[in-house]
Parts: sequence; C-alpha cells; structure tokens
Amino acid sequence: MNFALTEEQQMVKDTAARFADEVLKPQAAHFDQTHEHPNAACRSLGELGFMGIAVPEEYGGAGLDYVSYVLALSEVSRGDASVGVIMSVNNSLYCFPVMTFGSQEQKQSFLQPVASGQCEGCFGLTEAGAGSDPSAMRTTAVPDGDQWVLNGEKKFITNGNVARYAVIAAVTDKAAGYKGISSFIVDLENTKGFSVGRVEDKLGICASGTAEMVFEDARIPKANLLGQPGDGLKQMLTTLDSGRIGIGSQALGIGRAVLEEAVAYAQQREQFGKPISAFQAIQWKLADMACALDASELLLLRAAWMEDNHKHFEKQAAMAKMFASDSAMQAAIEGVQILGGYGYCKEYPMERHMRDAKITQIYEGTNEIMRLVIARNLLKGK
Repeated sequence: MNFALTEEQQMVKDTAARFADEVLKPQAAHFDQTHEHPNAACRSLGELGFMGIAVPEEYGGAGLDYVSYVLALSEVSRGDASVGVIMSVNNSLYCFPVMTFGSQEQKQSFLQPVASGQCEGCFGLTEAGAGSDPSAMRTTAVPDGDQWVLNGEKKFITNGNVARYAVIAAVTDKAAGYKGISSFIVDLENTKGFSVGRVEDKLGICASGTAEMVFEDARIPKANLLGQPGDGLKQMLTTLDSGRIGIGSQALGIGRAVLEEAVAYAQQREQFGKPISAFQAIQWKLADMACALDASELLLLRAAWMEDNHKHFEKQAAMAKMFASDSAMQAAIEGVQILGGYGYCKEYPMERHMRDAKITQIYEGTNEIMRLVIARNLLKGK
C-alpha cells in the first residue's frame, strides 16, 4: 500500500495551498461580512483548472483524478469555505452529472463553459417540502412539441443566484413515483420564466449564495433532457455520492484551518507564566483534532480512489462526508474554547470557522441520512 502522492497530485496540492494562503485567507473575512460572491477568486480557480478538475481537457477541464480533487478542495476550503463550496458544487453537482450522463452534444454545449471556470453551474434538487425525500418533489416538466415546460420552485440551491447553467430535477410522470423523476440541463440566462427568488441570509458560508430558483412556464428544448425520462433519481443518487466527497473535503479544509489557528494561538497566548500550549488540557484538544482530521483525510482519499477506479463507493463517500463534517464541527467547537473570549469575537477567524463548519453536517445529505446510507450498505453486505 502506497500512501505517497504522485508528482502531479503533490503539485495540485501545493498550488491550491499557495492560492489559499495568498489569495483566499486575506479576503475571507471581507466576503463573509459583505456576503459578496467572490467572482475574481472563482475565475482564478478556473484558470488553475480547479473548477472542472476531473473533466477531460477536451471539455474544458483539467483532466485530473478525484484524489487531486480532494487535495485541491480541502486546501481551497482551508482558505475560504465559501469559495470551497462554490468549487465543490461546480465540480460535483454540475460537471459530474453532465459529464457522466450527458450526450456528446450536451457536453460540448453545456460542460465546457463551466468546467473551464468561465461561469458557475448548480444543481436543483431540494424543495421546501422535498429535502431528504425526493418523492415529495413538486416541480414538474411537461412535454409540449419540441420543448419541455418547467414549473416549480427549488430551495437552498448553492450557486443558484449566480449560476449560468443548472441541472434541474423535475417530475415528468407523477404516476410512476420515484421512477417518474427526470433531469434537465437549463441555460438559466436564456430561459424565459426563470427567476431567482429569495437569497438566504445564513449563519455561515456567507459568500456562497444559497438561493430559491423559480420556474414559471419556463420552456427548455427537448434536447436538454439529461439521459432518458425517469432516469433522474438514479442520476441524482450517483451525483450525490460524488458530491459528498466534495463536502467532506470542504469540512476537512475548515478543520485544518481551525487546527492551524488553534496551534498558533496556544503557542503565543500565556497564562500563569507560560504558553497555554504547555498545559495538558490544551495539548489533548489539539491532539484529538489532529487525529480526527487525519482520519477524515484518509477516508476521503479512499472514497476518491474508489471513484477514480470505478468501484462502488456509496458507503465510503457517506462515511467520509459524515466523519469529516462531524470532526470539523468538533474541532471548531474546541478551537473557540482554546481561544476563549477571543474565539467568540470576529477579530479572529475562529468564530467564522465554527459557523462555516455546521452546514457540512447538513447539506449533501444530513449526517443522519449518511448513517442510514452506511447501515443500508452494511446490511446488504457491501
């Protein structure tokens, strides 16, 4: 078993780390406070090849592997978790389904601009009454001549307020239940009847827009159906497996930022005539953080390696996402505790990390759902 990175993977990690330290960290507090979309940073990520890492070069991507994706995304998220989730959604929730299920024509038209980082993509699944249970989906798509007519509202969509393209799930056959859900590629900029609704005012990841997407008799070409009618649920489940590796990597990056800042603070903060890093209580907190984060990284790299090698990775992705997000949240709680009063003040980034970490336990499938996915696979003998 070889734990060493390839030369190419190490280069990706080093490049992402420099970008995080030199570009993202210095401006993260500003974007958190203003809730601005970090457009310049996203365009720079595109130039680095990070907005479509695993997409073949012929479609605008970097043509790298998913191990490189974990390495890059965790470093980017260490710099700014908001930019991390924008990158994650672009790669995992838009590029992945279009690349995996799209036709040659769809890839050429709808994948290249997003994978190259010219614009953002998004994934419209969640609705007000349909989160963990997609069978409650109410958005519909009805055929009309050479078009589909889309009606409904999507909720809590990352990048939904800035995306140019979207993969949207809709019911095409109500009587078929789960098998009546289909997916569509939508050119949001050129679709009449589409509008951005409420943009959420959130606890954390404030520079990442979380929006309501509204479709009112929105007409899209018949050719924009992704795969076959009724393939939507299967496509969504596969897409979310890949997406959970992305969110786990975001969580890992947040945890790494917490640990770095906790170590630095503990070494310079003095009490009773010595740095607080000399006290066992602080050392144990740091040691627990480090162990949990290293374990998270190993789980993520295993899941990514399995995806690269076309193995069934649903359980491994769920494990990685669940453990990494729980570890990041626990690290953030302890990070605030180590900094004491300063950890609770916006003068230091620790409170931002705590706010950012919480969502990783919720989106791309709550951690309660992750435990159900893991158990289901265990009981099936997988």
